[in-house]
Amino acid sequence: MTSTAPAEPAGDLVDRRVLIVEDDPMVCEVAATYLRTAGFLVDVASDAFSGLDAVATTQPDLVVLDRMLPGVDGVEVCRRIRATSLVPVIMLTALGAPEDRIDGLEAGADDYLTKPFSPRELVLRVQSVLRRSLAAFAPEAPFDLGDFHLDPSARIVTASGTPLELSAREFDLFAFLLKHPRQTFDRQTLLRTVWGWEFGDLSTVTVTMRRLREKIEADPGHPQILVTVWGVGYRLDLGG
Repeated sequence: MTSTAPAEPAGDLVDRRVLIVEDDPMVCEVAATYLRTAGFLVDVASDAFSGLDAVATTQPDLVVLDRMLPGVDGVEVCRRIRATSLVPVIMLTALGAPEDRIDGLEAGADDYLTKPFSPRELVLRVQSVLRRSLAAFAPEAPFDLGDFHLDPSARIVTASGTPLELSAREFDLFAFLLKHPRQTFDRQTLLRTVWGWEFGDLSTVTVTMRRLREKIEADPGHPQILVTVWGVGYRLDLGG
């Protein structure tokens, strides 16, 4: 973990509650200090079960979750969080292989950082994910496209009147595509536009798209709405 100057408090996010689930006392202390300096309310938990209890009792706005927790690891903790909550999750992992990061994303994590990490980058990632998930921007008018109804300000998508249970990043990705139907985007463009990353693992987009298809497509293995344009990227296609 590298140390840099703390990020400035973001007025639109002050007093949002962040839960850190991390068993390394030094990592936890540094991360909590930087997040508190940036204006967040911070709770900490040192193991999986106290972390799950804290999610239920404190109802945080975001969870920073260590992947390698003793006993029950962070991937399983993320799955259990996702079973009851759509709270955004940023996973910290000391495992650098792509498949290890993919495990976290497939469990429902919205973002990840690889250890050692810059505490200031953690703060910026937390701010980025929260701004999207809390709709801190100017309200946008709801609209309909095909069978889907998107309310950007409320961060709700319904399909034929049924609300879709989407994580923060799944919502961001689907909302972007709904606003740009029948346009093809490569993964790098989606990573930059939806995630706000200039650089990053492109498998992040692949995994999020796969999870999104599981919630939208009648047959996720043969998608008809979120289609793959081979050799290029992805396109929202509602037919007609």
